[in-house]
Amino acid sequence: MKKSTPEQQILLAQMQQVAQGLAATFAPFCEVVLHDLRTPSHSILAIHNNLSGRQVGDPTTELGLARIADPGYPQVIANYANQFADGRQAKSTSIGIKDSNGQYIAALCMNVDLTQIRSVQHVLGQFGSVDATKVPKESLDPAGADVLRSRIDAFAARLSTTPRALKTEERRSLLRELKDTGCMDIRRAMETVALHLGVSRATVYSYGK
Repeated sequence: MKKSTPEQQILLAQMQQVAQGLAATFAPFCEVVLHDLRTPSHSILAIHNNLSGRQVGDPTTELGLARIADPGYPQVIANYANQFADGRQAKSTSIGIKDSNGQYIAALCMNVDLTQIRSVQHVLGQFGSVDATKVPKESLDPAGADVLRSRIDAFAARLSTTPRALKTEERRSLLRELKDTGCMDIRRAMETVALHLGVSRATVYSYGK
């Protein structure tokens, strides 16, 4: 890597502040990553609201390599479909940062976890629904997997967070609530909960002790 110019140092320092501000604004639904494109093999300078499991010092993406190879590559690519390593669907925006010589030196990337957004959409829809003709009724049928996932989403939304961001004690409270409502009696309930929380079945068992 060539020695940084004063201009490049200032640009990177300012972009770190921008990344931090965006992350604080859109937490916990949006991962914000700042890449130094001058060091593609370990480009990540900062990662906030980590949703992808990457770390500082990890390499750049294909998009970063494309910008390095072609200064004429589009500077802003917004709202494109993406996917995290575990299969979760994402919406991403990537902004290339150039110096005064027209060379890409950095990229600011935002990755929104759509599964989290859909969980919030479900809860908001449930909150806003009104049915004046509905009367309480009881069902002896156990809740299905979809209902189980919905209950997890609703629990997380009450805490202004997402299922995968729940803390250990919050997950223990969740398991108690699911047991009290009979949701843990459905077939493969432990597996459904584990997948939705992004943890192992053994971890879910430990929450229930």
